[in-house]
Amino acid sequence: MLDLNDIAVFARVVEAGSFTAAARLLAMPKTTVSRRIAALEREVGVRLLQRTTRSLNLTDAGRLYYEQSSKALRTIEEANLHLAEARAEPSGTIRISAPVGFGDYFLTGAVVDFLTMYPKTKVELRLTDDRLNLVEDGIDIAFRTGVLQDSTLIARKLGSTHRLLCASPDYLARHGVPEESTDLAHHHCVIAGASAGAHWVLDGPRGQETVAVAGRFAANEMQAVVTATLAGFGIAQLPQAIAEGLINEGRLQRVLGEHTTPAGGLHVLYPSSRHLSPLVKAFIELAAERISNKHHLGMYASQTGQFPSET
Repeated sequence: MLDLNDIAVFARVVEAGSFTAAARLLAMPKTTVSRRIAALEREVGVRLLQRTTRSLNLTDAGRLYYEQSSKALRTIEEANLHLAEARAEPSGTIRISAPVGFGDYFLTGAVVDFLTMYPKTKVELRLTDDRLNLVEDGIDIAFRTGVLQDSTLIARKLGSTHRLLCASPDYLARHGVPEESTDLAHHHCVIAGASAGAHWVLDGPRGQETVAVAGRFAANEMQAVVTATLAGFGIAQLPQAIAEGLINEGRLQRVLGEHTTPAGGLHVLYPSSRHLSPLVKAFIELAAERISNKHHLGMYASQTGQFPSET
């Protein structure tokens, strides 16, 4: 009967290039290595290695056997690794990157919950709107919304959201209610980002269209946009969950009800999916669970639908 340990010794001999080197790596006597190889050859009924005093070479049968058996050994090793990871309690340090607004609204709370659930963990949270290189900056995972550019990073989509057009009752009483998307050109708009040359992309009855907007207030942070809209400074695009909550309270009114913004995706990015640590997996699953709640996703999505790129 084949002994998997003999196959593992054979693979190590091939990879090490000699019985002596293999014995050193395996921490066993050279005679034991030789005996195991002989037992394997007897079991399979063919010579796998040609041994001389100066060299060690694979036979044709040995080369084929190594190619096939080494794949099986790697599969077993990975299965054992995954099993051990599944049983292990997440521990260690995880480095997370996200834009400032997303971190303020959602990520900080998720990190607090994660640390409470897993006492052996540490989190380094880097909130920045700068572009980061995950590999060079030692980031384990990063969050990003919008359309992803081509990248070597692994991306997992956690959800999608769109935004609604709304304004305060006071603003609409003073300036009137727009009836067509083109009417936005005659209204003050609360703009996320730079106000110069601002455009909104809308999905409506006539399909997708781009309209130029302008206004007295612009900000690159969601809470500021919400505050200015409530204060009557104009019409804004607000994430659906925020808008619906304020509309239900009577503090805002939806305008151009047949129009929304194109749906944007929310993604978590990480350098590689191979041997993803239990620590990283646990945080991704926690974030995915929280974001699967439509209220959370709408609330924490960016007004622009595009956080800074992570490369």
